[in-house]
Amino acid sequence: MKTNRYRTLVAIVLVAGVGMTAAACSDSKDTAKDPGSGDKSASAKLDPSTKVTISVDCMPPTTKAAERKQWTDDIAAFKVLYPNVTVNSKDGFPCEDPAKFTAMMKGGTQTDTFYTYMTDKDQVLDAGQAADITPYVTPETVPNLNDIDPNVMNVLKDGGKLYGLPTSNYQMGLIYNRKIFTQAGLDPNKPPTTWEGVRAAAKTIQDKLGSQGIHGFIENAGGNQGGWHFTSELYGLGGQVTSEDGKKAAFNTDESKTLLQTLHDMRFTDNSLPATPGLAWGDVQKAMGTSKVGMYVGAPDDIPLVVQQYQAKFEDLGMAPIPGGKTSLFGGADYMFKKSSTPDQIKAGIAWVNFKFLTLEKGQFNYARNKTDGIPVGLPQPFFFTGASKDKDTATKTASATVPVENFATYVAAQVPVKPEPPNAQKIYTVLDNAMSGALTNKNADIGKLLSTAETQVNTLLAASQ
Repeated sequence: MKTNRYRTLVAIVLVAGVGMTAAACSDSKDTAKDPGSGDKSASAKLDPSTKVTISVDCMPPTTKAAERKQWTDDIAAFKVLYPNVTVNSKDGFPCEDPAKFTAMMKGGTQTDTFYTYMTDKDQVLDAGQAADITPYVTPETVPNLNDIDPNVMNVLKDGGKLYGLPTSNYQMGLIYNRKIFTQAGLDPNKPPTTWEGVRAAAKTIQDKLGSQGIHGFIENAGGNQGGWHFTSELYGLGGQVTSEDGKKAAFNTDESKTLLQTLHDMRFTDNSLPATPGLAWGDVQKAMGTSKVGMYVGAPDDIPLVVQQYQAKFEDLGMAPIPGGKTSLFGGADYMFKKSSTPDQIKAGIAWVNFKFLTLEKGQFNYARNKTDGIPVGLPQPFFFTGASKDKDTATKTASATVPVENFATYVAAQVPVKPEPPNAQKIYTVLDNAMSGALTNKNADIGKLLSTAETQVNTLLAASQ
C-alpha cells in the first residue's frame, strides 16, 4: 500500500545530492539524434561530449548525513563519466508529499527527472507530464535491463510504452520473531509458508508464551492497512481483488472466505491474536519491535524500522514468503522524466538513474560503502533483479552484510511472482478495512455477508470511476 509509511521508508533507503533548481533547461541545443527516428540503438545513449543540465529530486535531507554524502559522492563519480552533464539536485523528505505532488503535476513544476511511487503512473499520465522513454531505454543505456523483473517493468508501462525506471521495490511476506519462535519450541529456520502453518505456529506461541503477554500473530483492520493486508494475503492464495480490466470486484470467492475465516478463528477460537487489531500504521510494527507478537504480514522495510524505533535486534527478526506463495503484492518507487525535457535531458536523466540505482556495486548497490557508512547491509531490498544480476547482488550483499542475511533466506529464495496493487487501491482498501474489522472484532461475524457487502460497495466505486 502506498501510504506515507512506505513512501517515507522507501525515501530512507534511497540514497540521495547537491544544489537545487527548478526544472532546468539544456545548456545548449540538443545535438543528439532523436530516438524517435532512425537507428534507435545508436542514438539512445547520451554522448558524453553533450553539454546538458538536468534537475533531479529526492536528494536525502541533511538529517540523513551518510546518505546525503553518498549522493554527493555519486554525483562527482557520475561527472567523471559525463563531464558535460550538470545535475542540480533538489532535496526533500519524504521524497513525495501526495498533496504537493498533485499540485506539481497540475502545474508542471516537477524536476526533469522526478521521483514517483509506482502507483502514481496513471496520475502522471493523466496530467500529461511523463515522457515516453521507450526509445531511450535499451541494454546499452541500462545494461542490467534484461535482469529487472518484467512484472516490475510492466507497472511502469502503458499501452506498450515505458514511462519510468524502478529504484526500489518491496514484496510482501511474513515477518516473524525468531527469538519468540525459539522460546515457543518452533524452528526459526523453518517459518510457516501456508495459512494452516501460520495458524498452527501462532497457537503454539500463544499456548507457550501467552501468559507473558505475547501473541502468535497480529493483523491490521483499519486505516486502509486492513484492506491492504487483505489484498496482500488474498494474492498469496492466488486470488485477485478486481477483474483483469479493473471494472468489477473479484474478491468474493472461496479463497477470501477461507482467509477471513482463518483469521477469525485464530482470534476467537485459538486466541492467538490480540483482542484489538492494528487500527493504524505502526501498531503491528510496534508489537513486533517490542517482542509482543510472533508474526505478521509486512514488507522488508519494516525490519530496519522496528530495530531503529523500537530497539529490536536484527538477529531476532526473520522473513518468509507470503503465506500461500502463489503471488505477492508489490510496490515501490521509480523515476519518471518530464515530458517537456529535451531528448538530451531525458538521456542524461536515464544515465543518472542507471548509475545511481540500477548498476551493481555502484550507487545504492555499493554495499562495501554502505557498511563503512553505517547503513544496514543484508536486507532483502530493493528486490527487483532476477537471473545473474540477482545472484551477483546477493553475493556482494552477503560479503558486506551487517545483518544476518540467512534470516531472510526463505523469502529471497522463493522468488514469488509479483502482482501490483489493484486500480483505485486506496478507495478499495477503505472498503476492505470493514471486512477485516468485522472478521477480527465480531465473534459472530458472517464472513459471507461481510464479503458480499464489500463487493457491492467496491462495484459501486469502480463504476463511478469509469
